[in-house]
Amino acid sequence: MTDTTTFPDENGHFGPYGGRFVAETLILPLQQLAQEYANCRIDPEFIAELDADLQHYVGRPSPIYHAKSLSRELGGAQIYLKREDLNHTGAHKINNCVGQALLAKRMGKQRIIAETGAGQHGVASATVAARLGLECDVYMGETDIERQQPNVYRMRLLGANVCPVGSGARTLKDALNEALRDWVSNIDDTFYIIGTVAGPHPYPQMVRDFQAVIGREARQQILAMTGRLPDALIACVGGGSNAIGLFHPFLDDPSVAMYGVEAGGEGLESGRHSAPLSAGRPGVLHGNRTYLMEYDDGQIMQTHSISAGLDYPGVGPEHAWLKDSGRARYVAVTDREALDAFHRLCLSEGIIPALESSHAIAQAIKMAASMQPDQILLVNLSGRGDKDMQSIADAEGIGL
Repeated sequence: MTDTTTFPDENGHFGPYGGRFVAETLILPLQQLAQEYANCRIDPEFIAELDADLQHYVGRPSPIYHAKSLSRELGGAQIYLKREDLNHTGAHKINNCVGQALLAKRMGKQRIIAETGAGQHGVASATVAARLGLECDVYMGETDIERQQPNVYRMRLLGANVCPVGSGARTLKDALNEALRDWVSNIDDTFYIIGTVAGPHPYPQMVRDFQAVIGREARQQILAMTGRLPDALIACVGGGSNAIGLFHPFLDDPSVAMYGVEAGGEGLESGRHSAPLSAGRPGVLHGNRTYLMEYDDGQIMQTHSISAGLDYPGVGPEHAWLKDSGRARYVAVTDREALDAFHRLCLSEGIIPALESSHAIAQAIKMAASMQPDQILLVNLSGRGDKDMQSIADAEGIGL
């Protein structure tokens, strides 16, 4: 197996995945962004500013919490939660947005654009734009606007313009399409903050690096709490930023298994899911080669998930490589399993998780019951569930 910690190469490839598959007008801006980011990675001033913002603005380090009640109920492995839900804005997305906003400021950009599904990346982008005094437009599918009204209102409170996208399935894929079109037309003054580890190089690497603070902290914290590394890491995967952020600092620890949990929707056999690593194939989408859901004629399939943040037909190229190399395993959890895990964590630990994170909790519940009490599962609780109250109430037939 190739050493995954050295990836990507200079052209943005993770083995056969990644790269830059974009319009000619974006090649030079992407090259400039890659060079600017390469300079910032080794600039002590940039690193110090980023670290200060993560500590004093985001609220890092986020804690690790031992879910003792849930672990005791299951009678198996001990479940620990990396509490990214406690970050400013309520999810892991802010880690990346702070980093990219500092890049935008360094490059002299006056406007930020972003895409969002569940709305957490949109809120984080609007947050950093407000802080820096930048104009902000957030593209969001009309379906997601309907099911994520609290986050839509938060973005508007922060001064962002929420741009409805009515094409396609009106979800995250379509929002990303529109954001890319905007960027092509406004490249001179606009910085595109991509919210996940997908897209053309250098975005998969850049977003991973900004999110890897999750895994660096978690590695130190779990060693301090338990005296050893976990037996397995578990994180939900849509585009895959919270998962790669947790996984990456553990890649050189072969004793630590890694499980990425995709949205199984109504079941893989139904075709109504968002699980390209579990039931897709390699292809090109949104500027990179990766696993995706497509028909034989190359058209992208419509996806389904109760979770807006996982409702995406592709995945980051580093996850595609980790799947093929065998370093990480990818599984699917259904809507029903995620809802059951959501309720179980609420009642056992007094923590309301995001629907995205509930998929990871569901996988932990499956695994823990068949493991020994001295084994450890570390789950990335990527966000809080305030935004999902309407979706959950609708799914359960409860009026709000």
